[in-house]
Amino acid sequence: MTGSLQLAPLLRRYGTFLGFLLIVSFFWSQRPDTFMTTRNWLNITQQVSILCVISFTMTLVMVGGDFDLSVGSMASLSGMIAAVLWQQDVSLFGALGAAVLVGAFGGVFNGVLVAYAGLSAFVATLGTLTIFSGLALLVSDGKTIFGRAIPEIVGDFSRGGLPLAEGIQLPNLTLIAILVLILMGIVLQHTVFGRNLHAVGGNREASLLAGVPVARLRLIAFAVNGVGAAIAGLMLVSRLSSANPTQGDGLMLNAIASVFVGMTMSEEGEPNLFGTLTGVLILGVLSNGLTQLRIDTYVQQILTGLIIIAAVLFSRLSLRKR
Repeated sequence: MTGSLQLAPLLRRYGTFLGFLLIVSFFWSQRPDTFMTTRNWLNITQQVSILCVISFTMTLVMVGGDFDLSVGSMASLSGMIAAVLWQQDVSLFGALGAAVLVGAFGGVFNGVLVAYAGLSAFVATLGTLTIFSGLALLVSDGKTIFGRAIPEIVGDFSRGGLPLAEGIQLPNLTLIAILVLILMGIVLQHTVFGRNLHAVGGNREASLLAGVPVARLRLIAFAVNGVGAAIAGLMLVSRLSSANPTQGDGLMLNAIASVFVGMTMSEEGEPNLFGTLTGVLILGVLSNGLTQLRIDTYVQQILTGLIIIAAVLFSRLSLRKR
């Protein structure tokens, strides 16, 4: 009996990660020659790198007790802004800078609506999701931009990487995701801003009474998330060598799902970066493994949804038993 009581906290904390290992073991057993290879895992990291960036900055927002439904359309808009500017012969870095500024402005706009105007995060970011999506269609005239309009170096960037061994390299997109993970980890764990943001997410009223600048912290979190969405949008343009006004639409649901799955790895059910990373990897491994098994993409969506529901239910049941 005592052993089971000692085991329960470990299952609450690491059950999702153990589930991830079980998923890996299953696909390894089904595709022993192709799944558990260095090349395939580097491919998985590249596939999830864009989702990683947007999920890590989304974690920052959710630590503060908010969330952002507009990140996918913000990513699309930022990517389109860069592509349109390149089409008009604006310099490489000028267009990149403008795209990041657009993302930052979108995040600040969300933060003002939520933290200062008092709108719920759901209502505010649902509205800006529609606004940003419409702006992406407006600036592009609803067309995809590709070919010579996209600088060759942009497409080459996603195909390049840091050499690890002969014929093997760590993709540049993966490197960006790692850098964002490290940066967000430092911010959340080793800065006053991060500690105060945790306090805000835990108890907003108590934080206000303690003199914590709650509104400003929430605004900054949304601004950082906007920059993350812009970077993700630019990574999408690089990977596809094109810009489409709707190409970031699937990012929002997967990002929020990754954070929610990762919350099961916290004893208090709080957002955390290691959990978010595990959530992203679960989605990435599922997609990669099911594709290798030639499972239809529609079935992949169903299985992904079921895993997300199961993870959140597990988290709720664990918290109730405490």
